Amino acid sequence: MPAVEAENVDMDVEDSQSYELAFHVLPTIAEGEVEGVFASIKDIVTKNGGELFDEEAPERFELAYEVVKHLEGKNRKFRSAYFGWVRFKALPENAVTINAEIDHSNSILRHLLVKLTRVEEENPFRFHDAIRAEKQVTTVGESDIVPDFSSDSSEEVAEETEEAGEVDDEALDKALEEKEV
Repeated sequence: MPAVEAENVDMDVEDSQSYELAFHVLPTIAEGEVEGVFASIKDIVTKNGGELFDEEAPERFELAYEVVKHLEGKNRKFRSAYFGWVRFKALPENAVTINAEIDHSNSILRHLLVKLTRVEEENPFRFHDAIRAEKQVTTVGESDIVPDFSSDSSEEVAEETEEAGEVDDEALDKALEEKEV
């Protein structure tokens, strides 16, 4: 349930909910000042009754698509941003206030405040760790490489491989079969 709907839910005053505030910091903010923006976001949460319990500091990355934000009287386009998130417990009415204050921040490109389920609360997704794992390079052994015979005729391939003696018969047969298909 989005945080804006949280104000319509009948709850006991003692019941706090878990929320995640994900945000993009403008890429025009100097890299050294991003930590200060992150601290100010955490301050907004705590001063409005939120209790922080997890976070991922913002790091710069390329956006999947261009985002337009109206700044200083102009529509500006951004292709990168600093992404981070904080998780906190708060009363629903406090979450609405936190969301409104983040809306008015000039350092934030965009943000999203969501109420967490118990499973989501117990298993946070670490975005930056996932991106780093995706970018890892693996080494392929020479024996795993199959030559590209797509532009050569079958007879030329057979002659070249016999001369070179580098490709085994099974790899050659497989490559030739793929070419015929």
